[in-house]
Amino acid sequence: MDTYTLAAAGLPALGWALHGGLLWRRLVTARRDPLTGLHTRAGWTARAERLITRHPGALVLLVDLDDFKAINDTHGHAAGDAVLTATARRLSDWCGRDGIAARLGGDEFAAIITNLGNANLFDLWSALDTPVTHDGHVLRVSASVGHCSTGQLPVPTLTDALSAADAAMYTAKGHGRRNTH
Repeated sequence: MDTYTLAAAGLPALGWALHGGLLWRRLVTARRDPLTGLHTRAGWTARAERLITRHPGALVLLVDLDDFKAINDTHGHAAGDAVLTATARRLSDWCGRDGIAARLGGDEFAAIITNLGNANLFDLWSALDTPVTHDGHVLRVSASVGHCSTGQLPVPTLTDALSAADAAMYTAKGHGRRNTH
């Protein structure tokens, strides 16, 4: 076979390999929030469901930043982005190797942790409550956190755990913010 024939035969295969690589990269980036680097809802949900199956006592959390709109309105969207990335880093650090965190959208985050032995909810609350410095301004940050242990549910599903964590989070918000339930 001559060189021309080999090249002509190999080009479509090379094209499909490149195309497949690009599609894989798009899929991976679609499952990551571009600002925070955390999983998006779609990427997190699939992983969280697998963790619940493997770890029936997993803890599911919902985190909502308090008064986040005021930060954006007062200090600008770059300041809001700084708060979101700091929150993402703090939540991810708290989860460590025993869990995963996600940005569900806006100022709402979720996490699932499988081993509470290394984690403490007060430590999370303290981390989320730490001010963020941006452009010479110290931004007060607080979050309401709701949680649910899947072991307390009749049937441990992610949907039910998120619903219970959501209800607990709104209970925390009803108690004047800066609360964890």
